[in-house]
Amino acid sequence: MFGTTLSLALRSIARHKLRSFLTTLGIIIGVAAVVTMVTLGKATTAAVQKSISSLGTNILQVRPGQGFGRGGGGPRPPDFKPQDAIAIRDQIAGVTAVAAQAGTTATAIYEGANWSTTLNGTTNAYFQVQPWPLTEGRYFTPAEEAAGKSVCIIGNTVNTNLYRGGSPLGTRMRIGGISCDVIGRLSARGQAGFGGDQDDVVIMPLKAVQRRFTGSTDLKLLLVGVDQAYATSAVQASIEDLLRERRNITGGKDDDFNIFDTAQISATLTQSTTLLTGIVTAVAGISLVVGGIGIMNIMLVSVTERTREIGIRLAIGAVAGEVLLQFLVEAIALSMLGGVIGLVVAQVAVLSLTGVMKVDYLFDPQINMIAFAISAVIGVVFGYFPARRAAALNPIDALRHE
Repeated sequence: MFGTTLSLALRSIARHKLRSFLTTLGIIIGVAAVVTMVTLGKATTAAVQKSISSLGTNILQVRPGQGFGRGGGGPRPPDFKPQDAIAIRDQIAGVTAVAAQAGTTATAIYEGANWSTTLNGTTNAYFQVQPWPLTEGRYFTPAEEAAGKSVCIIGNTVNTNLYRGGSPLGTRMRIGGISCDVIGRLSARGQAGFGGDQDDVVIMPLKAVQRRFTGSTDLKLLLVGVDQAYATSAVQASIEDLLRERRNITGGKDDDFNIFDTAQISATLTQSTTLLTGIVTAVAGISLVVGGIGIMNIMLVSVTERTREIGIRLAIGAVAGEVLLQFLVEAIALSMLGGVIGLVVAQVAVLSLTGVMKVDYLFDPQINMIAFAISAVIGVVFGYFPARRAAALNPIDALRHE
C-alpha cells in the first residue's frame, strides 16, 4: 500500500514539473544557505585557528601602547629597550626565551627584480619561541648576531618574486640599499589570522637592522615563550609587574604597554566567528520556514484541484488514512527533493567560495544530514494540514465538486 501511495505521489509531482520545482525552491534556498553558511563558518574558524597556531603556542606578545580601542591623545608611549628583554628573560620564572624585534618596510632587489616587503630584525630566539622551519639554509650564528652581520633569511613570497622560486642560497641581494648574503629560506606559512602574508618577510640580525635601518636600539615587539609547565596568565601578571616597575608606572596609572596571549586571541576569534556563523545561519534558516509555508500553500491548492479525484477514491473504497498518507507523502517527497537539490547547490557554492576566500574546503557530513532531515520534517509539519483536509472530505460533496 505504501509503495502504491508513493507511486501516486511521485506521478502527481511529475505531472506538474514546473510547479513542483517552484514549490521546492524555498526549501532549496534554505538548505543551501544553511549548509553553505555553517560550512564556511567552520572553514573560516579552522583557518583562523591554524594561522594563530602557526605563531606558536604558549606565546605572549608584548607591545608598547595600550592596545586596540584604548588610549587616545597624549604623548606616544616609549618603546622597549634591550634591557627590558633581558630582564624578562632572566627575572621571570617560566620564561623559556624572549625574542626582541625591530622592523620596518624596505624594498628588496635582486638582478633587476624588486619587491617591497617587511624587514624584521631579531635574534635566533625568535625561531625558538615560535618554531619556523627552514626549507633550506641555516639560521644566524652567535657571531653574526653579536656583530650585526648583513645576512638574511627570506620568506617564501620574497623568494617567489625575486628568485622565481629558485634557490637563493649563496646570493647577495639588496634590501633598502644595503647588501646582504642570503643564508636561508623559510618554509611557507600562508596568510595571517588578521590578514597579511606571513611569508612576505626578510629576517636579519637585530643589531644589523637597528644600526642600518632604524638608527636606534628601540624595540617594537617582544615575543615571550612560556614553559608548558607554567600558566601563561601567571607569567603575564609577573611581566606586567616587572614592566610597570621598569617604566615607572605607579599607583592607579594605566599600563603604557599591552600583553596579548596567542591562546586567548585564538579563543576570542573562534568565539566571534562561531557567533557570527550562528546568527547568519539562523537568518538563512528562516527561508526553510518560508519554503515550508510555500509547500503547504501549493498542497492546499492541489487538494482543491483534485477534489473529484479524492471523491472517486473514497467512493470506491479508499479509507481516509490512505488519502491522508498520499498527500502527506507527496509533501514530504517535494520537501526532500528540495533538500537533495539544496545540498548539491550548497557544495558547489562552498567549493567556489572557499577558493575565493582561500580557506580549506571542509566537508561536514553532520550538518548535511541535519539539513536534509529538517527538510523532511518540514514536509511532515507543513504537509499534514493539507493532507488532513483532503482526508476529511465527504465523498458525496467531493464528487459534486466542479
